[in-house]
Amino acid sequence: MSSKPTRHMSPGSADAASATKVLHALEALQSREIAIIKISEPISSALAQDNTNIADHRNAVEGNSGNDNNNGNGIRTSDVSNSSLDAPTPASLEADLAHYKELFAKLRFSYVEQVTKEKFIRAIVGDPPLIVSPQDNAELEASNAEAKAALKALKTEVSRMVADLEIRGRALAARYQRVQLETATLRDLPDKIAGLEDHITELRTAQRLEPGARPELNMPLAKTAALVEERKARVHELDRQLEQLSALAPRKRKETERLQAELTPLETRRQNSTAAAREAHRRKEAALGGVEDDLEAKGRWYRAQEAVLKQMLDLQS
Repeated sequence: MSSKPTRHMSPGSADAASATKVLHALEALQSREIAIIKISEPISSALAQDNTNIADHRNAVEGNSGNDNNNGNGIRTSDVSNSSLDAPTPASLEADLAHYKELFAKLRFSYVEQVTKEKFIRAIVGDPPLIVSPQDNAELEASNAEAKAALKALKTEVSRMVADLEIRGRALAARYQRVQLETATLRDLPDKIAGLEDHITELRTAQRLEPGARPELNMPLAKTAALVEERKARVHELDRQLEQLSALAPRKRKETERLQAELTPLETRRQNSTAAAREAHRRKEAALGGVEDDLEAKGRWYRAQEAVLKQMLDLQS
């Protein structure tokens, strides 16, 4: 039975395949719709549809409170910007939330005021008129206190849940941004791996063409790691020496400048002395009238004869 040849995959190819597989998995996950976006769609659509109704209702409430919008009552008359619904940002959402809180607070105050006036008028004009005893007021205050306590507890619980959700939302947003950045890096990883594999192939080809040029390329991994550590230690030592020499450089520079300052007058004196010696030599030659040349020639002849006689007689000086 014939066996099929097994194809061996290099580590770089395996890494590239693994990176491509992970990238496909991330793209498949990112193609799915996020649940929080689904949750926000009904709210956004409801806000977009009811924007006109809310504006009309608010204008009606403001008309009951007073026809003049600039009478100092502080009611906001601007509509919610549609741009915040098209491209919501944390700042725009916080601004819209503050606007709606202010609007509903004023609506609640207007509603309570209107209902109170209506009840008071009905109680007065009713037949027979409604008479409230102190006992009824006390019972109503007790029930109101219980309702306020329950409402306060619910508000506290809702505030805690909102704070918890905000913390989780910010953490999830940070993780989402980090995943986006890592995904972008992962998209570039297969190309980088392919480029590194090509570079490794070029180096191996060059090593085969010149096997004795760089023997350190043929060492095993353990020796290569040891050589790398040795080179790193050498570089570290050179850096340390360079730092020491850099620390000594200012002092050496100052010393050089001092020696240069001392050498300048000495150099001037040497040049003056050399010029004076040349002038004296010239004057001496002029005074002798060429006799010095004859004496120098005779001296050379006597030294040559002395050397010949020493060689002949085997004399040692």
